[in-house]
Amino acid sequence: MLPDAPWPSMTHREATAELVLAGWTPCGVGDWAIGLRSPDGLWAARVCPFDPAYAAFLELCRRRRGNPYLPRVAVDSPLDGGGTLAVLEFLAPLETVRAEEVARQWRAGEGDAALADVRQAAAAVDAEFRARTPWWDGIDLNPGNLRRALDGRVAVIDVFCMDGASVYAQILQDAGVVRAKLPGSRHILDIPYIARESTPDEIQALRAAWYR
Repeated sequence: MLPDAPWPSMTHREATAELVLAGWTPCGVGDWAIGLRSPDGLWAARVCPFDPAYAAFLELCRRRRGNPYLPRVAVDSPLDGGGTLAVLEFLAPLETVRAEEVARQWRAGEGDAALADVRQAAAAVDAEFRARTPWWDGIDLNPGNLRRALDGRVAVIDVFCMDGASVYAQILQDAGVVRAKLPGSRHILDIPYIARESTPDEIQALRAAWYR
């Protein structure tokens, strides 16, 4: 599935390059990570420079392994500098009407027993991470967090989030606070959202504050 590489000693840039050289194809860019699809089409790799909330999602997948609403996770590895590499079964976009309905069921406490099981486990994980993770923002399930597995079932992804706006505002105010509270954050400025949404002046201000 994955090429044989020392993933924990590699940065997110090196991991991405290794996957591309092994034939994995970039297939998506989110706010915090990029996605690459395996040559056989069965798997997707999520490469992230920084995202403490994703550890919560992986914990949810571990606790409810086999639940049809959660993706199968084949690989979960840290990367050098605070990044993560995860390989999950490939999930395709879900039609909007179906995604909106499942999201509504989640919010309303409705749906089948398997969805209720994931929702209950997510609440427990949320409480645990909220107690120990600075700038935690909680559960955020919207239609964009719902996908379709290759076998046709609906799966939820990335249901937890950080208060990213506050984290990056704190960097501008005093980056030392962020370094102290999030020591595994060396590549915190490399998330796709910053590259996609920031002006050159904003990028320069963040880098000046972080490396000051």
